[in-house]
Amino acid sequence: MAERVVVLIVASGAAWEPEALRLMSDHPRIVVLKRCVDVDDLLAAATAGQADVAVVGLDAPGLDRAAVDHLRAHAVRAVAIASSGATLDGGRLRAGRVGIPVVVPDDRLDTLADAICADDRPQTVVRRPAEPAPDGPPVQRTAAVAGRVVAVWGPAGSGRTTLAAAVAAEIGRRRRRVVLVDADPYGGAIAQQLGILDEVSGLLAAVRLDAAGQLEQRLGSVQRGLDQHLSVVTGLPRADRWVEIRAGTLEHLLSLVSTGAEVVVDTGFSIEEDTVPDLSGRPGRNQMTMDALDAADDVLVVGGADPVGLSRLARALVELRERRGGRPVQVVVNRMRPTLGWTEREIVAMVSEFARPSAVHFLPDDQPTVDRALVSGRTLVEVGDSDLGRAVARLTDGLLPTVG
Repeated sequence: MAERVVVLIVASGAAWEPEALRLMSDHPRIVVLKRCVDVDDLLAAATAGQADVAVVGLDAPGLDRAAVDHLRAHAVRAVAIASSGATLDGGRLRAGRVGIPVVVPDDRLDTLADAICADDRPQTVVRRPAEPAPDGPPVQRTAAVAGRVVAVWGPAGSGRTTLAAAVAAEIGRRRRRVVLVDADPYGGAIAQQLGILDEVSGLLAAVRLDAAGQLEQRLGSVQRGLDQHLSVVTGLPRADRWVEIRAGTLEHLLSLVSTGAEVVVDTGFSIEEDTVPDLSGRPGRNQMTMDALDAADDVLVVGGADPVGLSRLARALVELRERRGGRPVQVVVNRMRPTLGWTEREIVAMVSEFARPSAVHFLPDDQPTVDRALVSGRTLVEVGDSDLGRAVARLTDGLLPTVG
């Protein structure tokens, strides 16, 4: 006897559900394991590892690429049921964008059993990691640095956002195309710092477009251009909206923007994994930060030069070493000043006890310059020459040496 196929179904009250259930129940090979109330219930049921196929209404709320990826990760193949008639082609297009290759019209449910029993089980690896930019970039770019992703990470209060904006502005000053991405899951600050008054979050817009399979075509719509070289993907407008971020969206976004620009990512402060996983497949709060670090070609770990800041920096370096498997990082010691009583050499020696960074940079304590930039909503480059601006320029020289 042929092997049985275990099915989950979510119809969200669609009119075709009773007939679909009857046809599946009458089929000798099909076992309906559960009628799920919504997509989240479907994803939780798929996590148990007992189902083979998920029959889903294409109009079910929450059905997107991340949900289909979650099903595939647990070896569950999705079969979509879409409205027939004039809207069928649009339904097939949407299904393809979210990763469902099989679509059954609601007026041809007699073909549903054949679609369910088709032997084309999915692979469990669902999303490829962010790839480096291809060779052959535009003339104004240099192949050695095209598509580099720089993540700025560090403990709370270390100055990550100020540094990320400053590095991006410095790259733009050198007439290089650069995208600054605010990926802080605890609430973005890039928009406020740079005086961007957009009502729509670029990051959340990217999430919605990625779920619909339209991010690549509409990539420009999630960016806010500040000048001809620098654009910004603004972050979360409120800290509680981190739950809207779907797995894989940030990696996909970084992969796309890095094909045509340098990318600087402002991250969160924590890389602690959630101890209790979400059965619906939603990523944890810190997953976005970890995804940015995993996708980065270079990581700038920033910490304060005071005793508290250096203590936090040391712990952060240990955590990051475990996360990145010993891959080199660059350390940025922020707000360095002579009144602290120790030299740069002494700080380098301390840092070397916890990590082996490829470089250690020092930024002077230049609060007047930072204040001028914040009050006016401008970058450090725009407020004119300063000690801090020159230090950021030297840091950029070492970070992307061919961006001259």
